[in-house]
Amino acid sequence: MRNRTIAFIVLWIITLLVPVSLTLIGVRILMSPAFLQIEYNQPGFPEDTYGFTKQDRLYWSKIAMEYLLNQEGISFLGDLRFEDGQPVYNERELKHMLDVKNVVKAAILIMYISLLILIGCGIWARHTGWWIDYRFSLARGGWFTVVLFAAIILFVMVGFDIFFVSFHNVFFAPGTWLFLFSDTLIRLFPERFWQTAFVFVGAFTLLAGLIVGLLFRIKSRN
Repeated sequence: MRNRTIAFIVLWIITLLVPVSLTLIGVRILMSPAFLQIEYNQPGFPEDTYGFTKQDRLYWSKIAMEYLLNQEGISFLGDLRFEDGQPVYNERELKHMLDVKNVVKAAILIMYISLLILIGCGIWARHTGWWIDYRFSLARGGWFTVVLFAAIILFVMVGFDIFFVSFHNVFFAPGTWLFLFSDTLIRLFPERFWQTAFVFVGAFTLLAGLIVGLLFRIKSRN
């Protein structure tokens, strides 16, 4: 690129989109039936003192996850009933799930946009003579991801409660994500579930960043 200012901006956008893309890919992988199977079968995973079996948790959590990824309205969850006719989710839970769905939709959209920008810049770089700079920016993004998520994982392991509260207060109105232990959302997704989920996304993103950093660093020397 001839204009140094534009080049500087574009190359740093590429760098910063690397951790964004990798993080959101990890989140998307997290939202799969396979992760639920692994999570609920972990040794020492807390039992539900209100009566859900492992099979119950798998059944209801898969429906909840399906709702977050489909195009259905909140009635998809609101119409659910237990065998005794009681609703599976109360109004506060339904409101929170709607909020979560909106966040998930935005996150997936950002993931696709980020990946399209990275791919588009790669094609542009390949055909306009700044391929080495493009690879360097990807590698820089990979190493930045490694440092960032090493710190995040450490923080999650040392101060999970602080991280958990801060995370929710960023994406949701204060207090709207707090529920009773007897509520379905807590019974399906206790704190242990989220500890593992955050560590999984963090570890996946860190590893992916390491691969990107090494792969493009090695290639840039050829």
